[in-house]
Amino acid sequence: MLDIRWIRENEVLVRTMLENRHHEYPLEQLLDLDDRRRKMLVDVERIKATRNEGSKKVGEAKRRGEAPASLMEEMRRLGEEVKELEIQLDASEAEMEQLLLRIPNVPHESVPVGTSEEDNSVVRVWGEPKVFDFSPKPHWELGEALQILDFERGVKLAESRFTLMRGMGARLERALINFMLDLHVQRHGYTEFVPPFMVNSSTMQGTGQLPKFAEDLYKIHEEDLWLIPTAEVPLTNIHSGEILSEGDLPLSYTAYTPCFRREAGTYGKDVRGFLRQHQFDKVELVKICHPDNSYEALEQLTENAEQVLRELEIPYRVVCLCTGDMGFGATKTYDLEVWLPSQDKYREISSCSNCEDFQARRMNAKFRPKEGGKLRFVHTLNGSGVAVGRCLIAILENNQREDGSIAIPRALVPYLGGVTELRS
Repeated sequence: MLDIRWIRENEVLVRTMLENRHHEYPLEQLLDLDDRRRKMLVDVERIKATRNEGSKKVGEAKRRGEAPASLMEEMRRLGEEVKELEIQLDASEAEMEQLLLRIPNVPHESVPVGTSEEDNSVVRVWGEPKVFDFSPKPHWELGEALQILDFERGVKLAESRFTLMRGMGARLERALINFMLDLHVQRHGYTEFVPPFMVNSSTMQGTGQLPKFAEDLYKIHEEDLWLIPTAEVPLTNIHSGEILSEGDLPLSYTAYTPCFRREAGTYGKDVRGFLRQHQFDKVELVKICHPDNSYEALEQLTENAEQVLRELEIPYRVVCLCTGDMGFGATKTYDLEVWLPSQDKYREISSCSNCEDFQARRMNAKFRPKEGGKLRFVHTLNGSGVAVGRCLIAILENNQREDGSIAIPRALVPYLGGVTELRS
């Protein structure tokens, strides 16, 4: 959420931001509503002042033994007028809050201006894509041949975009989760959580999933609960409505959770295999930090996610997203993209974003500066550390052999009880 005062004072910048993001937004409606709201506030204060002065006169008259009926009637009328204006003011503020919840965040000055992923900027590349002396197979063929991914039964049990994992496929998924959590907790200093997998509407709103992305979420209609689309939602909201001490910052949190997304706007994309699922596993990284240090924290968080891929020896690249491709709540985002031989291209496996105080304003999460003075909003950051299913895909495709067997990355061998390869 952006500060309405800042929007009002930086109207030209906001219009440019919306244009660069290619985001349709009723800015005129918001500004007009804000003008009316401020005028009503002035009217309310003016009438209250008049009423207070009149009430003093009524009191003085009564002390003199007089009964100023006309003045008392005027005070009653002013009271009714104030009540009506306050009802209108509450309605205006509620409407304005809903509009403010829908305006996107302002990109950082270092973010490239562009319209789509074609305008993203490659920051760095790690590893060389393997050159096979045979035609590499896609992960769904490899997984079915090894009997570790069962797409047909996943559909039978649920619907399309659900997959049943079995045997070494399930073990490999679990090994990846444990490996990632150990790396982030033991070497990167994150605190591990097991958060609820369902949260209320206020929590969803706090990180920006509501109201904008409601159609992509799964709702429990009998209760005010939603299945989480990412552990970012509960982790970031841990300190909603709280006042932290500056000495508490930064906070680094991690969690494994299943994630649930309807993928409402993606039908027809990645329909084969395991790449785009309604339910998938992810290890999430969240940082809550001082505003002066949040871009340094973004680089650190991104490096932590990259370390997962380097340990697993998966070729990847880091891309800085342009204004037209960046997420709603982010000021700057790095995507980590792994090489998939079957597609002959890089595909996203993690997005690492700084949201500055955009989420903190929605959550009302602040800290008290050491030197005292006014409370300040924290800055929040999040990133996948990393998407487990997509990591499994990258391992299968990059480590495949001509006979269909898969070499296990050395970092995972201890988590698989010494198993070094998958064979049918």
